[in-house]
Amino acid sequence: MELETVIIDEDKLEHASEVMRALTHELRLRIVSFIDKHQHINVNKIYNTLGLEQSITSQHLRILRIANIVTHKRQGKQIFYSLNYDYINSIVGNISQFLSKI
Repeated sequence: MELETVIIDEDKLEHASEVMRALTHELRLRIVSFIDKHQHINVNKIYNTLGLEQSITSQHLRILRIANIVTHKRQGKQIFYSLNYDYINSIVGNISQFLSKI
């Protein structure tokens, strides 16, 4: 049986790893799950409903923004968050593609 050569796009895999690292924190998973339930949610609603401090919530949302997991939109004085489903799906696809080759 001949072994198949596996070509790994290390840049894509490293990027997917960074995104997964952002998601592996328990509190960030709770925030992502909460945003997913509501589709488009005000930051005040996130920290009030989850019983979190505003500063801690903002820190975790910043990490999720940098990882491109969430998007935000300012409406007046309020900031609303949504999940970046297209991006999340592409990361899941990259990981699945990698796993199918090993």
